[in-house]
Amino acid sequence: MDAKKIQEEYYKKTYTNYDEKHLFEKDEHHLALSHLIGVLNFYNINSILDVGTGTGRALKMIKDKSSVRVMGIEIVKELREVAYKKGITREELIEGDILNIPFEDNSFDLVCEFGVLHHVKDNKKAVDEMLRVSKKAIFLSDTNNFGQGSFLARSAKQLLNSFKLWKLFNFIRTFGKGYMVSAGDGLFYSYSVFDNYKQIKKSCKSIHMFNTINSSGINLYRNASHVTLLGIKNS
Repeated sequence: MDAKKIQEEYYKKTYTNYDEKHLFEKDEHHLALSHLIGVLNFYNINSILDVGTGTGRALKMIKDKSSVRVMGIEIVKELREVAYKKGITREELIEGDILNIPFEDNSFDLVCEFGVLHHVKDNKKAVDEMLRVSKKAIFLSDTNNFGQGSFLARSAKQLLNSFKLWKLFNFIRTFGKGYMVSAGDGLFYSYSVFDNYKQIKKSCKSIHMFNTINSSGINLYRNASHVTLLGIKNS
């Protein structure tokens, strides 16, 4: 079974209790959402596209706490249906793939994702699409695999990455698949928001980051398991 089929089967089996298993009050993405909502006026954001909307938490929270125009795309029909039951309209949430976002360039002031990129094999293409569709800003809330685990585990991963050997190591440990599968998260790839940092920096005049799960270290790359990134574009 290929990766796409594994993902589809996972969501078909879990959509009825997806929120119960994946969404928690004041979790990392809730904190990220609160931060995003707090800066909307500061950056004069009037429209938002949420990619990989899932069951609609981000859309609903932004709608409830701001007057910004929101839209979302979600490729999994079962997850969209859950969102509709929460009051998200079918015009606000449509079928769509993060690798081929169905909107023209600069269609939204800000494009965001919450825990989606670590499920995408080609995260660079996904971020390129997010940057293409955004006019003013891009917002990521996702994992930093290099900040996960014990001090020794983090140090080993960071050392491998510094010598550009992490991808080879990950290829070997996943027996060439490149991904892993868990009961709690389905199919996921080794991913860090920092994987896309240089890519985003080319399009953004400023980048703001902070950790969304407790971290005792000053260096987010080395110590934070989950981070957010807000990139403000040049134009």
